[in-house]
Amino acid sequence: MSFSWFKYAAPINFYPFAGKVIPLFWFLAITLTGFGLYWGFFQTPDVLSDQKQYYRIIFVHVAASWMSMWLYAMMVFWGLIGLVFNTRLSFMMAKATSTTGALMAFIALVSGAVWGKVSWGTWWDWDPRLTMSLILLFLYIGYIALHSAIDNSRRADKASAVLSLVGLAIVPVIYYSVNCPNPNECGALHQESSFKGVESNILLGMLVTALGFWMYSFATILMRVRNIILEREINTKWVSEL
Repeated sequence: MSFSWFKYAAPINFYPFAGKVIPLFWFLAITLTGFGLYWGFFQTPDVLSDQKQYYRIIFVHVAASWMSMWLYAMMVFWGLIGLVFNTRLSFMMAKATSTTGALMAFIALVSGAVWGKVSWGTWWDWDPRLTMSLILLFLYIGYIALHSAIDNSRRADKASAVLSLVGLAIVPVIYYSVNCPNPNECGALHQESSFKGVESNILLGMLVTALGFWMYSFATILMRVRNIILEREINTKWVSEL
């Protein structure tokens, strides 16, 4: 018998499948994040260029920042799939992704503010990257608020998906604001995002922590999708039999 992923597009099939893989993602999230943070805090140099111990916040900040952008792209992807193919599970995935994405955007902003205070002498500056990251958080909040404001779930799914599509352009803008060829011309305080010259222990800690955050995102999104499925399928026979 051939295996087909398409059968998991139905909530009745996806619900038990998600329940089976969630423990695996939690194990990977805890293991990778724990190892990455341990390595970053205790196995990396005491000083990075002209910065002191506060540079270690990059192990949380960079991972959260990457995830906030990646999850927004995934939220738009699932919303677009739902709009094109009118699949219920796709809209549920988009809704579940929004909360984890908002959390990652919030962590990135807070950790960036702490970095800015000790590095630039201020909690906040209207640096292009900071400003775009704040707008990204507002987009997440706007998506969640719009979805909650509409009683009909199908209408809420479609309206929120359209809103997320409008905001998609901000993701490449955030990337460009960090990788601006001339930071002075861009008015950017934020350092350019680059792996060039990064000490191998620091790079290992960053990448492993980011992978752990990625696994955490999978685990929480799948847990939330299962809850959404139960809410929306409450009147079906298969849910009543659980």
